Amino acid sequence: MDRQSPDVAEAYERDGFVAPLDVLTDNETRALRDDFEEAERILKDDPDKLKLLYSYPDRLIPSFDALLRHPKLIEVASTVLGPDLMVWSGALFVKEVRSTKIVSWHQDLTYWGLDDAEEVTCWVAISEASEQSGCMKFVPGSHKSRIVPHVDTFSENNLLSRGQEIAVDVNEQDAVAVQLRAGQASMHHGHLFHASGPNNTDDRRIGAALRFIKPSMKQKNGVKTLVALVAGRDDFGHFLVAPSPRGFLNESDFVFCQRDADRRKQILFAGVQ
Repeated sequence: MDRQSPDVAEAYERDGFVAPLDVLTDNETRALRDDFEEAERILKDDPDKLKLLYSYPDRLIPSFDALLRHPKLIEVASTVLGPDLMVWSGALFVKEVRSTKIVSWHQDLTYWGLDDAEEVTCWVAISEASEQSGCMKFVPGSHKSRIVPHVDTFSENNLLSRGQEIAVDVNEQDAVAVQLRAGQASMHHGHLFHASGPNNTDDRRIGAALRFIKPSMKQKNGVKTLVALVAGRDDFGHFLVAPSPRGFLNESDFVFCQRDADRRKQILFAGVQ
């Protein structure tokens, strides 16, 4: 990764994304998927905890906490943000076998309530992300726009919290499909136009979206949301730094995550009538 860093920084500045990045071995990827799917089996009859699992795998499963701190991810995120890194969110996006679920064209930072754009998302493929399974599509260079108008659809077929989508025309011919093998990752800017289609394959499409930020960032409303400090130091105190998980699906960790989910709901759904 050291040799790649100048190329990563150049591509990111030009296009707003970098991919593919080789991060995990086959065994590491398999172990993460096994841990996640075992957690799903344990929680299958508890929809509230299952929802928290998708939003906070890094706070409930030790191997996902370790993923946030993977040296290769720290290296690539540091090329853009510098040595001090927090992870604002580590959510999972899952498209089931033969699912019609999609993610509409959007910009990540639209509704996160953060005061700046010092953020990158490292999207790690826990299973293969191909065009057939609904990999992400990026519009190169669109990160140079600020936030453009979005509309809320609240579509049940959309994996986004508000079904938000860009309210201006996006030329699909400008988009690049970012296909990833399991264990590979992409990194993209919070203003980049991106979307993904349905999963037309016989395997689940599972991805972890790790949102790295500088500690100098803060929530506009002053609320301290839960973050992980994964590299360097925090000299600002704008967030609540989470401890590592106390164990695999520890009950006290669920309580911790639910409190944060309640805080974030006020931010993510601000302005909804």
